[in-house]
Amino acid sequence: MKRKLITFVMIIVCFLLESTVFDKLAFASIKPNLLIIVVSSCGFMRGKKEGMFVGFLSGILIDFFWGTALGFNMLLYAVIGYLNGSFRRLFYDDDIKLPIALIGASEVIYGLVTYICNYMLKGDFSFGDYLGHIILPELVYTILITLVLYQIILHINKKLEAEEQRSASKFV
Repeated sequence: MKRKLITFVMIIVCFLLESTVFDKLAFASIKPNLLIIVVSSCGFMRGKKEGMFVGFLSGILIDFFWGTALGFNMLLYAVIGYLNGSFRRLFYDDDIKLPIALIGASEVIYGLVTYICNYMLKGDFSFGDYLGHIILPELVYTILITLVLYQIILHINKKLEAEEQRSASKFV
């Protein structure tokens, strides 16, 4: 119960940071996708179900406040969380290469699916422009922010797991 509450608070904080502080820190209207970082991190740290749950909550927030179609981001973020949860067995606390690679891949998948569904299906076939001006700069910015935010998420996850192990040992 406490884990879900802390996860929900983490989602809300990242959502607020993304919509206020990082909106002001945008470079050429590009800002990092903090919710992709949270969804991916929770997915590969905690598994498929938790990643899908965090993705669902993050996506529904985006759909309510910024989305044009209710459910698009919810589904996309839930799938990204589920796919990252598939890599839970490969996750080690000390190795930062896998999280960076998975968050980068998640950002690229998010950008490609967004382009296909929101632009290409409407007749805009300028993929090169979208790739060079939106996807790649957002990928670089997100990875730079990941280096800091991931350490905070990892610290929170370690504290939660230690507390869960202590409470589980009391019942045994």
